Amino acid sequence: MADTKILVTGAGGFIGHHLVNKLKAEGYWVRGVDVKHPEFVATTADEFELLDLRRWENCLRATRDVQHVYNLAADMGGMGFISHNHAQILHNNLLISTHVIEAARINGAQRFFYTSSACIYPNYLQTETSVAPLKEDDAYPADPQDAYGWEKLVSERICQYYHEEYGMDTRIVRFHNIFGPLGAWEGGREKAPAAICRKVAVAKLTGNPEVEIWGDGEQTRSFCYIDDCTEGILRLMHSDYAEPLNLGQDRLITINDLAEMVAEIAGIRIVQKHIPGPQGVRGRNSDNTRLREVLGWEPSISLEEGMARTYTWIEEQVRQKLVSTADNTLAADPSIT
Repeated sequence: MADTKILVTGAGGFIGHHLVNKLKAEGYWVRGVDVKHPEFVATTADEFELLDLRRWENCLRATRDVQHVYNLAADMGGMGFISHNHAQILHNNLLISTHVIEAARINGAQRFFYTSSACIYPNYLQTETSVAPLKEDDAYPADPQDAYGWEKLVSERICQYYHEEYGMDTRIVRFHNIFGPLGAWEGGREKAPAAICRKVAVAKLTGNPEVEIWGDGEQTRSFCYIDDCTEGILRLMHSDYAEPLNLGQDRLITINDLAEMVAEIAGIRIVQKHIPGPQGVRGRNSDNTRLREVLGWEPSISLEEGMARTYTWIEEQVRQKLVSTADNTLAADPSIT
């Protein structure tokens, strides 16, 4: 393993940071690349380079002297971000995806891992809360909801064409709502589990039980904890399967029920306040049949356990921010007691 040198793009982001840790624990040499350092904990990568992978020359630099490339770099976030930044997302992510895979090919990388998304699946299959789990073959006829999904689907095709025409050894995973500690929890790019944890933590620490939920809260999703995600990534990378593969939990839950689960973890009662906001598709779930067949494995960390770990971390972030805000207010106006 030590002889295999690995590049992780997007290593300053949530999944990328955890993946670097997983690879280092497995004994690999790792180069991390991103436009930013990890926000909450220092990277464990052997090398970390700040590079904008929209630029071709930076992709050549990033992919030098490595055998495996895990391409996680993307301009993305939760529904609050991806539903309002279509042009930016499509432009930036197409540049990253096309440049990184071509640079990897030119530099002789042996294997290329691309992180796609459940957002590639068609709208017409996700109009009900009791949605049928999505199978890999359901991707076509194509009708993704937004630019993020369209870019991911096109980049999947790029990987498959590179495999067919250049003999490049590619792997493609479709993530289904990955969550956990050390990810965005405020600012607009956070996803539903982190946003709900933040809102419940604020309710607990301020004594105001009101928690805002976008829409009626009956939209459904499945959520996969980060440790299962990184385990699945390595298992797929080490397999001989070159077609797109779902990676997620197959347990469906409403956003309302997820909020109540987090409130129970926090030890409080909340009052849900439903407000207008982007909701995405009405329902989405992962069909893990092929995942089990290909890898002989599937995610095993329960939603309750994963949310408990995530909530504990986010509550501490909220606590620190509230203390900092109070300290700053007192410093600005010493008459406040």
